[in-house]
Amino acid sequence: LLPLTGYIRGGCSPIGMKKDYPVYIEETALLFDRIAVSAGARGVQVKLNPEDLIRYVNAVPCEIVK
Repeated sequence: LLPLTGYIRGGCSPIGMKKDYPVYIEETALLFDRIAVSAGARGVQVKLNPEDLIRYVNAVPCEIVK
């Protein structure tokens, strides 16, 4: 992960990425009022509304887990 993105494992967040990587979010995340995602440092998370995250990072909701 580090050579490809510049991020350490466990600290890779969809928010504030250095490059414009595509972001995909499991569509069932929309069933919740708030979800937790990495805040950019290992062991640090931020809780937010999944629809806000989708809008902010231009994420694509899709079926990831079967």
